[in-house]
Amino acid sequence: MVRRTGKKTRVAAARRPEVRLPPLRPHEGGGLEPDGDYDGVELAGLDLSGGDGAGALFLDCALRDCVLERTSLVRARFVDSVLSGVRGVGTDLAGAALRDSEIVDARLGGVQLHGAALERVLVRGGKIDCLNLRDARLTDVVFEGVVLSEPDFGAARLERVEFRECVLRRADFAGARMRDVDLRRVSELDVAGGVEGLSGAVISTAQLMDLAPVFAAQLGVRVED
Repeated sequence: MVRRTGKKTRVAAARRPEVRLPPLRPHEGGGLEPDGDYDGVELAGLDLSGGDGAGALFLDCALRDCVLERTSLVRARFVDSVLSGVRGVGTDLAGAALRDSEIVDARLGGVQLHGAALERVLVRGGKIDCLNLRDARLTDVVFEGVVLSEPDFGAARLERVEFRECVLRRADFAGARMRDVDLRRVSELDVAGGVEGLSGAVISTAQLMDLAPVFAAQLGVRVED
């Protein structure tokens, strides 16, 4: 919802997570277990490639420098947790729930987060290619200093979402529904499709000029000198 104060237009700011991890104990198991219960543990430097943690609960946990190549975390839940330096291709987080959590300096590709729910989540630094957020719900989410290449926000619902000093390349917003989404601090905004899905977002004047050809194409307007 856009609120007005005097002559200025304001966008409701996203509420950032405040993750305060307790003293963690090392994870003693080998890999992940379906429907596993991970409470107050640190998984550090592990190769979890091909692992199956579908339906697992991570509460007050840290995943640091782990390899998540083709790792299944379908419908997993991350609460008050940090994923730092994780990397891999094909990580499956479809239908997962992340709340009051941080993703820091991730290097991921082909991440499946369709149908996921993100609430009070900070995604900071790193690079994520082909991020699939179709039909996802993002509430109070901040993307900060991260490079997102070909992210798919198709039919996603975004409320109080901020993009700060980010790069968005070939982004698709087809069918997205936005409320209080702030794109003004995106350093590179490249929309490949679904420009109509930006309704409800706020962009800068400079971004409007950059996106003018995309808007014109959407409206069927030809621009000729």
